[in-house]
This record gives sequence, C-alpha cells and structure tokens, in this order.
Amino acid sequence: MSWRLLPIGEFQQYREQWQQLNLAGPASPLLDLDFVIPLLTEFSTGKEVLACHENGGRIDAMGILSRSRPGVWQTFQPSQAPLGAWLQSSDVEWDHLLAALRKKLPGFPLVVGITQQDPDLTPRPADSLHLRTQDYINTATITIKGTFEEYWNARGKNLRSNMKKQRTKLSKDGIHTRLQISRAPEEVAAGIADYGRLESAGWKADIGTAVGADNAQGRFYRSMLEAFCRRGAGSIFRYWFDDKLVAMNLCIEGHGSMIVLKTTYDESVDNAFSPAFLMREETCKLLFEGEAFERLEFYGKVMEWHLRWTSEQRTMYHVTDYRWPVLQDLRRLVGKSRNVEYPRSAAQAHTQSNQTQNTNVS
Repeated sequence: MSWRLLPIGEFQQYREQWQQLNLAGPASPLLDLDFVIPLLTEFSTGKEVLACHENGGRIDAMGILSRSRPGVWQTFQPSQAPLGAWLQSSDVEWDHLLAALRKKLPGFPLVVGITQQDPDLTPRPADSLHLRTQDYINTATITIKGTFEEYWNARGKNLRSNMKKQRTKLSKDGIHTRLQISRAPEEVAAGIADYGRLESAGWKADIGTAVGADNAQGRFYRSMLEAFCRRGAGSIFRYWFDDKLVAMNLCIEGHGSMIVLKTTYDESVDNAFSPAFLMREETCKLLFEGEAFERLEFYGKVMEWHLRWTSEQRTMYHVTDYRWPVLQDLRRLVGKSRNVEYPRSAAQAHTQSNQTQNTNVS
C-alpha cells in the first residue's frame, strides 16, 4: 500500500481512475469528472497535487490537495464545490490512509484536512489518536416519495397559506407565471448570461461575487452545465412573471438526486411575492409527479427557509489527521476560545452565499 503524488497537470491521465472510483463509491455528480475538470480549469492555482493510493495494484483512494499554509494540507475546494475533492473505497480505513498520506506530503505537514464530507456518501469515521472529525454544517434534503399533495399537506400552514395568497394576488393583478426548464447544451450559454444579469442586479454585485458570463464563475457554470446537459443530467430553471424573469435555479442530476447548485431572484420584485418560493413549489410538484428523482438536495447551511420545505437534515463533516495527538487538544482549546473549527477553507463560504433566497414573505 502506498501513495503517489502527482502534479495536478497530470490529472487528465488519471481521469478514468477518478471516474471509476466515484462510480463504485459515492457516485456523486459533485465528484464527477464533468464537475471536477471545469472546477480545476477555472480555480486551480497549478500548485495542487493529485494523490493516488494503490493497494494490490488498484487505486482505492484519490484526492486533490493543496498546502493552505505552512504545515497544513487540505482538499481542493473552491466555494463553488459543496464537497472536498476526495474519493476512497468503502473498505479503506481512514486512520491508515491519512497517516500514510501525511508522511508522503512534502513540507513536514502537521495537519491534513479532508473538508466537507457528506455522511450519505462517505460514512463518518470514529475519532482516534491522530484523527478527529468535526461537524461542519447541517444540510437539507427533500425526499421525493408519495404524491405532491401528501408532501404539500405535510408542510406548515403558514407556507401553504402564503403561497396560496401570492398566487391569488398574481391572478388578481393579471400576472401570468411560467416555469421554463432548459436542458439542451446549446441553451446553457444564454442561461448563464440570464443568471448573471439577474444576480448582478442584486446584493452580490456589491461584494463582487455575482456570476458573470465572462468571469471565472460564469465560465465554470457554463462549461460544467454544458457537460451535464450533453448527457441529459443538467437543467436551468427560469421563472417568469409575464415576460419578466424573476428567479432562476442551476441544477445537476445523478445518483437519484437533483442538486440545486445556485438560486437567484429579482430583488426589485414587489415584497408581496417570493419568486424563489413560487418557483420551488412548482419545481417540487414536477419532481413528485415525474418520479424521476429520489431526492432534491440543497447542500447549503440549513436556513430558516429550508425548514419550511423539509424537516430532513444531516450533518456534513471535516476529517483532520494530526501528526501529534497534542495538536488535537490545542485545536480544541483554540476552537472553544475563538468559537471556530479547524480546518478553515475558502469553501466555507458555501454555507450560505451559494444559494441566495428571498425570504421576505413569511
């Protein structure tokens, strides 16, 4: 059993092994080549390494890692990625795997962090002498089972009443709503341009995080969604008030799930309406009626608005390997005094900003 470290530029040569490991294990669209390659194209610094673990002539673990600061290595994870870039077979033990990786990585690392793992995809390991897991965020999902009427009647009275009131007011005002779904790869570029215009008109433009057709985010989402749409696994949702675009979702699909990657809405819409909620209601109705998916996944930090749509939550987690056990104790003390967790990563921005929702209607 041994690790090999390769320059990230050699990832293309190992793409088949990466894909096979994902399909044999978590089978997550978020770890699919069609997601990972555009992510590397737009957000890699070129300093990352591809780590491959071989056992008996087969690769049973792979990860993309970078040195975030002296003594600390962690998985590659831009804020556009809900999961750290890590795959392993279910029969591999975390303890031995990460201890061997730590010894192989250059620069005498004190800590190796595997960020943002999903317990539904990769079971959470137990803490040990050198290994510690940490809660990251709770994330929400909607199980698509039964009829939409059964699902909707199980929602809170306030949500159902507010949606009904909004639709009544829309009808009274003579406003016609329409849900448009684009799934063809040739429609993606226009969809990302529309999304960028809608998001750039809101608060994200003020802090410089809005998707734009010509920025790295826009190029990533276009390339990634085109790849998914070519195989019938991507979709762009637009929601219209007459001829006015008021909300959008960017989604990918796989392993029985539809994953909402990004949501935006028109912030100039009358506060009496919640376009993102109206779009979500119609989306859920389609999913329940279509019976093509088992889950609708959000992969963002559970917010109050999530709980109106589902009671299902699970806890994402980090895995951290420490060279010396005493480092675990020090991190616990620092974490308590500063109310922070370790490892820190740029991807922690994903907790909220990746899924903007208008919740002005209670």
